[in-house]
Amino acid sequence: MIEFLAPFHPAVQALFATLFTWGVTALGAALVFFFKNVNQRVLDAMMGFAAGVMIAASFWSLLAPAIEMSRESVTWLPEWGPAVIGFMGGGLFLAAVDKIMPHLHPSLALEQAEGVPTKWRRSVLLVLAITLHNIPEGLAVGVAFGAVAHGLPSATLGAAVALAIGIGLQNFPEGTAVSVPLRREGMSRGRAFWYGQLSGAVEPVFGVLGAVAVMTMKPVLPFALSFAAGAMIFVVVEELIPESQRAGNTDLATLFTLLGFSVMMVLDVSLG
Repeated sequence: MIEFLAPFHPAVQALFATLFTWGVTALGAALVFFFKNVNQRVLDAMMGFAAGVMIAASFWSLLAPAIEMSRESVTWLPEWGPAVIGFMGGGLFLAAVDKIMPHLHPSLALEQAEGVPTKWRRSVLLVLAITLHNIPEGLAVGVAFGAVAHGLPSATLGAAVALAIGIGLQNFPEGTAVSVPLRREGMSRGRAFWYGQLSGAVEPVFGVLGAVAVMTMKPVLPFALSFAAGAMIFVVVEELIPESQRAGNTDLATLFTLLGFSVMMVLDVSLG
Protein backbone atom coordinates (compact mmCIF):
# COMPACT_ATOMS: atom_id res chain seq x y z
CA MET A 1 0.00 0.00 0.00
CA ILE A 2 2.87 2.37 0.76
CA GLU A 3 4.33 1.99 -2.75
CA PHE A 4 0.90 2.53 -4.30
CA LEU A 5 0.18 5.73 -2.35
CA ALA A 6 3.66 7.30 -2.53
CA PRO A 7 3.28 9.13 -5.89
CA PHE A 8 0.00 10.84 -4.98
CA HIS A 9 -0.74 14.20 -3.36
CA PRO A 10 -1.32 13.81 0.43
CA ALA A 11 -5.00 14.77 0.12
CA VAL A 12 -5.46 12.07 -2.50
CA GLN A 13 -3.57 9.62 -0.29
CA ALA A 14 -5.97 10.48 2.54
CA LEU A 15 -8.92 9.94 0.20
CA PHE A 16 -7.70 6.50 -0.86
CA ALA A 17 -6.94 5.53 2.73
CA THR A 18 -10.36 6.57 4.04
CA LEU A 19 -12.12 4.91 1.10
CA PHE A 20 -10.35 1.77 2.30
CA THR A 21 -11.57 2.26 5.89
CA TRP A 22 -15.10 2.91 4.59
CA GLY A 23 -14.83 -0.27 2.53
CA VAL A 24 -13.95 -2.32 5.61
CA THR A 25 -17.02 -0.87 7.35
CA ALA A 26 -19.07 -2.10 4.40
CA LEU A 27 -17.36 -5.50 4.63
CA GLY A 28 -18.43 -5.78 8.26
CA ALA A 29 -21.98 -4.75 7.36
CA ALA A 30 -22.01 -7.41 4.63
CA LEU A 31 -22.07 -10.16 7.29
CA VAL A 32 -25.81 -9.53 7.29
CA PHE A 33 -26.04 -11.37 3.96
CA PHE A 34 -24.80 -14.54 5.65
CA PHE A 35 -26.08 -14.32 9.24
CA LYS A 36 -29.28 -13.02 10.78
CA ASN A 37 -27.60 -13.20 14.18
CA VAL A 38 -24.01 -12.98 15.37
CA ASN A 39 -23.06 -14.64 18.63
CA GLN A 40 -22.88 -12.06 21.43
CA ARG A 41 -19.47 -13.29 22.56
CA VAL A 42 -18.13 -12.73 19.05
CA LEU A 43 -19.59 -9.23 18.92
CA ASP A 44 -18.16 -8.37 22.34
CA ALA A 45 -14.73 -9.66 21.30
CA MET A 46 -14.87 -7.59 18.10
CA MET A 47 -15.84 -4.43 20.00
CA GLY A 48 -13.06 -5.04 22.51
CA PHE A 49 -10.58 -5.47 19.67
CA ALA A 50 -11.77 -2.20 18.12
CA ALA A 51 -11.27 -0.42 21.46
CA GLY A 52 -7.71 -1.71 21.74
CA VAL A 53 -6.85 -0.60 18.21
CA MET A 54 -8.18 2.90 18.86
CA ILE A 55 -6.32 3.27 22.17
CA ALA A 56 -3.03 2.23 20.58
CA ALA A 57 -3.59 4.41 17.52
CA SER A 58 -4.34 7.40 19.73
CA PHE A 59 -0.92 7.17 21.32
CA TRP A 60 1.43 5.61 18.77
CA SER A 61 0.03 7.31 15.66
CA LEU A 62 -1.26 10.61 17.06
CA LEU A 63 -0.12 11.74 20.52
CA ALA A 64 3.52 10.63 20.33
CA PRO A 65 4.09 12.34 16.95
CA ALA A 66 2.26 15.44 18.22
CA ILE A 67 4.65 15.75 21.18
CA GLU A 68 7.64 15.24 18.90
CA MET A 69 6.40 17.89 16.48
CA SER A 70 5.79 20.34 19.33
CA ARG A 71 9.51 20.36 20.10
CA GLU A 72 10.17 21.58 16.56
CA SER A 73 7.28 23.89 15.70
CA VAL A 74 5.55 25.19 18.87
CA THR A 75 8.31 26.80 20.90
CA TRP A 76 6.00 29.13 22.84
CA LEU A 77 4.49 26.25 24.83
CA PRO A 78 5.99 23.34 26.78
CA GLU A 79 6.46 20.33 24.51
CA TRP A 80 3.48 18.63 26.15
CA GLY A 81 1.26 21.73 25.85
CA PRO A 82 -0.21 21.22 22.34
CA ALA A 83 -0.83 17.53 23.07
CA VAL A 84 -2.78 18.30 26.26
CA ILE A 85 -4.75 21.18 24.71
CA GLY A 86 -5.61 19.23 21.55
CA PHE A 87 -6.38 16.01 23.43
CA MET A 88 -8.78 17.66 25.86
CA GLY A 89 -10.28 19.73 23.07
CA GLY A 90 -11.05 16.63 21.01
CA GLY A 91 -12.71 14.89 23.93
CA LEU A 92 -14.76 17.94 24.93
CA PHE A 93 -15.83 18.52 21.32
CA LEU A 94 -17.12 14.98 20.94
CA ALA A 95 -18.80 15.14 24.35
CA ALA A 96 -20.69 18.23 23.15
CA VAL A 97 -21.68 16.56 19.88
CA ASP A 98 -22.76 13.48 21.86
CA LYS A 99 -25.16 15.65 23.88
CA ILE A 100 -26.63 17.31 20.79
CA MET A 101 -26.77 14.74 17.99
CA PRO A 102 -29.57 12.18 18.37
CA HIS A 103 -28.14 8.65 18.33
CA LEU A 104 -28.68 5.17 19.73
CA HIS A 105 -26.11 2.62 20.84
CA PRO A 106 -26.73 -0.80 19.25
CA SER A 107 -27.66 -2.77 22.38
CA LEU A 108 -30.09 -0.20 23.80
CA ALA A 109 -33.84 0.25 23.40
CA LEU A 110 -35.21 3.12 21.35
CA GLU A 111 -36.30 4.96 24.51
CA GLN A 112 -32.64 5.15 25.58
CA ALA A 113 -31.54 7.23 22.59
CA GLU A 114 -29.15 10.06 23.48
CA GLY A 115 -28.90 13.63 22.23
CA VAL A 116 -31.80 16.01 21.67
CA PRO A 117 -35.23 14.31 21.65
CA THR A 118 -36.39 13.18 18.22
CA LYS A 119 -38.88 10.88 16.52
CA TRP A 120 -36.32 9.56 14.03
CA ARG A 121 -36.40 5.85 13.29
CA ARG A 122 -34.17 3.38 15.13
CA SER A 123 -32.19 2.66 11.96
CA VAL A 124 -31.24 6.33 11.54
CA LEU A 125 -30.25 6.66 15.19
CA LEU A 126 -28.04 3.55 14.98
CA VAL A 127 -26.24 4.91 11.92
CA LEU A 128 -25.70 8.26 13.64
CA ALA A 129 -24.16 6.52 16.67
CA ILE A 130 -21.50 4.80 14.57
CA THR A 131 -21.07 7.94 12.45
CA LEU A 132 -19.98 9.75 15.61
CA HIS A 133 -17.12 7.23 15.84
CA ASN A 134 -16.12 7.62 12.25
CA ILE A 135 -15.75 11.40 12.23
CA PRO A 136 -12.63 11.42 14.48
CA GLU A 137 -11.32 8.29 12.77
CA GLY A 138 -11.50 9.86 9.31
CA LEU A 139 -10.01 13.06 10.67
CA ALA A 140 -7.15 11.16 12.30
CA VAL A 141 -6.24 9.38 9.05
CA GLY A 142 -6.42 12.61 7.05
CA VAL A 143 -4.28 14.55 9.53
CA ALA A 144 -1.69 11.76 9.52
CA PHE A 145 -1.35 11.87 5.73
CA GLY A 146 -1.37 15.67 5.65
CA ALA A 147 1.45 15.73 8.21
CA VAL A 148 3.69 13.75 5.85
CA ALA A 149 3.71 16.71 3.45
CA HIS A 150 5.72 18.79 5.96
CA GLY A 151 8.63 16.36 5.92
CA LEU A 152 8.89 16.06 9.69
CA PRO A 153 10.80 13.02 10.98
CA SER A 154 7.92 12.06 13.26
CA ALA A 155 5.39 11.97 10.39
CA THR A 156 6.04 9.21 7.86
CA LEU A 157 3.94 7.68 5.12
CA GLY A 158 4.39 4.28 6.72
CA ALA A 159 2.93 5.52 10.00
CA ALA A 160 -0.05 7.04 8.19
CA VAL A 161 -0.65 3.77 6.33
CA ALA A 162 -0.40 1.83 9.60
CA LEU A 163 -3.05 4.11 11.11
CA ALA A 164 -5.35 3.60 8.11
CA ILE A 165 -4.98 -0.19 8.36
CA GLY A 166 -5.67 -0.10 12.09
CA ILE A 167 -8.75 2.08 11.68
CA GLY A 168 -9.92 -0.23 8.91
CA LEU A 169 -9.58 -3.29 11.15
CA GLN A 170 -11.65 -1.76 13.90
CA ASN A 171 -14.29 -0.50 11.44
CA PHE A 172 -15.27 -4.10 10.60
CA PRO A 173 -17.21 -4.70 13.84
CA GLU A 174 -18.79 -1.25 13.63
CA GLY A 175 -20.46 -2.11 10.32
CA THR A 176 -21.64 -5.40 11.81
CA ALA A 177 -22.93 -3.66 14.94
CA VAL A 178 -25.40 -1.67 12.82
CA SER A 179 -26.49 -4.13 10.13
CA VAL A 180 -27.03 -7.29 12.18
CA PRO A 181 -29.37 -5.75 14.82
CA LEU A 182 -31.43 -4.17 12.03
CA ARG A 183 -31.70 -7.51 10.23
CA ARG A 184 -32.64 -9.20 13.50
CA GLU A 185 -35.50 -6.72 13.87
CA GLY A 186 -36.94 -7.71 10.49
CA MET A 187 -35.31 -5.31 8.04
CA SER A 188 -34.33 -6.78 4.67
CA ARG A 189 -30.70 -7.81 4.18
CA GLY A 190 -30.15 -5.15 1.52
CA ARG A 191 -31.48 -2.29 3.64
CA ALA A 192 -29.64 -3.48 6.74
CA PHE A 193 -26.40 -3.59 4.75
CA TRP A 194 -27.08 -0.11 3.32
CA TYR A 195 -27.49 1.41 6.77
CA GLY A 196 -24.46 -0.47 8.11
CA GLN A 197 -22.06 0.79 5.47
CA LEU A 198 -23.55 4.28 5.46
CA SER A 199 -22.02 5.00 8.86
CA GLY A 200 -18.55 4.95 7.28
CA ALA A 201 -19.37 7.42 4.51
CA VAL A 202 -18.15 10.39 6.56
CA GLU A 203 -14.60 9.09 6.77
CA PRO A 204 -13.46 10.11 3.26
CA VAL A 205 -14.99 13.57 3.77
CA PHE A 206 -13.24 14.24 7.07
CA GLY A 207 -10.08 12.49 5.89
CA VAL A 208 -9.61 14.92 3.00
CA LEU A 209 -10.60 17.91 5.15
CA GLY A 210 -8.07 16.90 7.81
CA ALA A 211 -5.28 16.46 5.28
CA VAL A 212 -5.92 19.80 3.58
CA ALA A 213 -6.20 21.65 6.91
CA VAL A 214 -2.84 20.54 8.28
CA MET A 215 -1.10 20.98 4.93
CA THR A 216 -2.11 24.63 4.78
CA MET A 217 -1.64 25.41 8.49
CA LYS A 218 1.52 23.71 9.77
CA PRO A 219 1.40 25.32 13.26
CA VAL A 220 -1.90 23.53 14.04
CA LEU A 221 -0.48 20.09 13.25
CA PRO A 222 0.36 18.98 16.85
CA PHE A 223 -3.01 20.29 18.01
CA ALA A 224 -4.86 18.52 15.19
CA LEU A 225 -3.20 15.16 15.86
CA SER A 226 -3.96 15.42 19.57
CA PHE A 227 -7.52 16.58 18.90
CA ALA A 228 -8.17 13.42 16.87
CA ALA A 229 -6.62 11.31 19.66
CA GLY A 230 -8.84 12.89 22.32
CA ALA A 231 -11.96 12.34 20.23
CA MET A 232 -11.02 8.70 19.66
CA ILE A 233 -10.36 8.02 23.34
CA PHE A 234 -13.73 9.59 24.17
CA VAL A 235 -15.41 7.08 21.84
CA VAL A 236 -13.51 4.17 23.39
CA VAL A 237 -14.35 5.03 27.01
CA GLU A 238 -17.87 6.33 26.43
CA GLU A 239 -19.08 3.54 24.16
CA LEU A 240 -16.80 0.78 22.89
CA ILE A 241 -15.60 -0.58 26.23
CA PRO A 242 -19.01 -0.37 27.95
CA GLU A 243 -20.66 -1.90 24.86
CA SER A 244 -18.18 -4.78 24.77
CA GLN A 245 -18.81 -5.64 28.43
CA ARG A 246 -22.56 -5.00 28.72
CA ALA A 247 -23.47 -8.68 28.19
CA GLY A 248 -21.08 -9.88 30.91
CA ASN A 249 -18.26 -11.16 28.69
CA THR A 250 -15.78 -8.94 30.51
CA ASP A 251 -12.67 -11.14 30.44
CA LEU A 252 -13.12 -12.00 26.76
CA ALA A 253 -13.66 -8.37 25.76
CA THR A 254 -10.68 -7.24 27.84
CA LEU A 255 -8.37 -9.84 26.32
CA PHE A 256 -9.40 -8.77 22.83
CA THR A 257 -8.82 -5.14 23.82
CA LEU A 258 -5.24 -6.12 24.67
CA LEU A 259 -4.99 -8.00 21.36
CA GLY A 260 -6.25 -4.99 19.41
CA PHE A 261 -3.76 -2.73 21.17
CA SER A 262 -0.92 -5.15 20.38
CA VAL A 263 -1.87 -5.45 16.71
CA MET A 264 -2.00 -1.66 16.26
CA MET A 265 1.27 -1.20 18.14
CA VAL A 266 3.00 -3.76 15.91
CA LEU A 267 1.58 -2.10 12.77
CA ASP A 268 2.75 1.33 13.82
CA VAL A 269 6.22 0.30 14.95
CA SER A 270 6.89 -1.97 11.97
CA LEU A 271 5.52 0.40 9.29
CA GLY A 272 6.20 3.76 10.93
